Amino acid sequence: MPAKILVIDDDSSLRRVLEYNLQQEGYDVYTAADGDAGLQLFAERLPAVVITDLKMPGKSGFEVLSAIKESSPATVVIVLTAFGAIDTAVEAMKLGAFHYLTKPFNREELKVTVLKALQLQGLSEENRLLKEELSGRAEFKSIVGTSRAMEGVFSVVRKVADTEATVLITGESGTGKELVARAIHSGSSRRGAPFIAVNCAAIPRDLLESELFGHVKGAFTGAIRDKEGKFQLADGGTIFLDEVGDLPLELQPKLLRVLQERVVEPVGGTSLQKIDLRVVAATNADLERWIVEGKFREDLYYRLSVIPIQLPPLRERVEDVPLLLRYFCAKFGAEGVSFEKEALERLQAYGWPGNVRELENTVERLLIMRESDRIGAAELPEKISATSSPAEGSVLRLPPGGYSLEQLEREVVLEALERCDWNQTAAARFLRIPRHTLIYRMEKYNIVQPGRK
Repeated sequence: MPAKILVIDDDSSLRRVLEYNLQQEGYDVYTAADGDAGLQLFAERLPAVVITDLKMPGKSGFEVLSAIKESSPATVVIVLTAFGAIDTAVEAMKLGAFHYLTKPFNREELKVTVLKALQLQGLSEENRLLKEELSGRAEFKSIVGTSRAMEGVFSVVRKVADTEATVLITGESGTGKELVARAIHSGSSRRGAPFIAVNCAAIPRDLLESELFGHVKGAFTGAIRDKEGKFQLADGGTIFLDEVGDLPLELQPKLLRVLQERVVEPVGGTSLQKIDLRVVAATNADLERWIVEGKFREDLYYRLSVIPIQLPPLRERVEDVPLLLRYFCAKFGAEGVSFEKEALERLQAYGWPGNVRELENTVERLLIMRESDRIGAAELPEKISATSSPAEGSVLRLPPGGYSLEQLEREVVLEALERCDWNQTAAARFLRIPRHTLIYRMEKYNIVQPGRK
C-alpha cells in the first residue's frame, strides 16, 4: 500500500509541484491550502508524513506541528521555510519536526528527505508493535500451561483482548481468573489506562454500592465528602469484577445500566456520570442455576457473558503440573530444585481442590522445609503423599475376583472425593456430574467424610 503524504501550503503553484513530484515517486498525496483544512485532512486520512509551510495565513505551521504531534506523536513532519529563515526551521525541529526543506529545493532533495522520514516512521511503528507484543508476552508469562485446555484459553484471550467485548471468566477458585483478566487488559488498546480489580465477595454488603459507584457528600452518615467509586477510577481502562455472582440482587440493575449505557449514578447523587471502560467479570458460581433460583438476573448474565472463557481446574490439566512446579521454583528463587519421580507422580495424582493457588502455596512450603535440592515423596504434605499414583491405586485395576457394578461406582465416587479433599463441588466436576447427583450417590452408598457423623 503506498504511503500517505499530506502537503499543507498556501502557495498553490508550490503545492502542485510537490504533489506531482511525490506522486511520481508512487505516494498517495493529499493537499491543503491552510492549516485548518490541513488538520481536517490529517484527521480523515492519517498520513505517515506531513509537509507543511511554516508561514501561512490563519494557523501557522508551528500550530499545525503542535496539533499533529499532540494527537499522533509517531507522524513525521517536514517543514518548509524560505532561504535565510533557517533559525525558524531549527526552532520547529526543537518542537518535534523531523527535518526542513528550504525554498527553492530540488526533486532529489525532496525525494531523499521524504524517504528518510518514511524509514523513521516505519521504525517507530515497528518499535511500538514490538513493545505491545512484549507487553502481551510478559503478561502471559504469569499464566503457565501448555496443555490443550490452556492453549484453548490463550487462543480466545488473543482474539478478544483488543476488542471492547465484555468477558465473563468462569472457573473454580484458584484457577487464575484475575491473571486472565489482566492478560486481556494488557493485550488491549486500554493497556496504558487503569486496571481496577474489585472482589465483590470481599466488600461488606452495605458498603458495596458506594465502593462500586461512589457517593456524594451527605449521602449517608460518614459521607463527609464526595468519593469516586471503582467504576469512575477505571474510566478509560478496565474494571475486573471478581465473584460477580455475589453482587446483591438490588445492585444488579445498576451494573446492567453501566453495561448498557456506560453511565453511573453515585449513591445520593441526582445526575448520571458518563464513563468509558471495559468490563471483565469472573465467578466460580453456576450463574445459570442461580438464574433459575432467582439469585441472578438473566439479562445481566447475558450482558456479562458476551465472550465466555472457562478456565479448567488443575486436575483436568495435570500435564501442566511439572511446568508449574518449575515456574514456582523459579518464582521463589529456587531454580535448581527438582522433584523425584515418585513425588512428581503423587503431585500429578492429587486432586488439587484449591487449584493453581494451592499448588503455589504447596511449592512455597516445600522449598522452605526441604532438606536438599531434591524433593522426595516423603517430604510432601500428608494429604498429597497419601494419594496413590495412578499405577498403584486406580480403581480400574480390578481385583482377581472382580467388582460388582455398584462396588465399582462406590469406589469411583469415593476416590473422586478423596482426590478433591472432600470438596463436593470439585468432586462433582471431576466426575462430570451435577452436584445433586453426587450427593445422591453418597447417600446411596453411605459415603461419609472421615471424622464427620
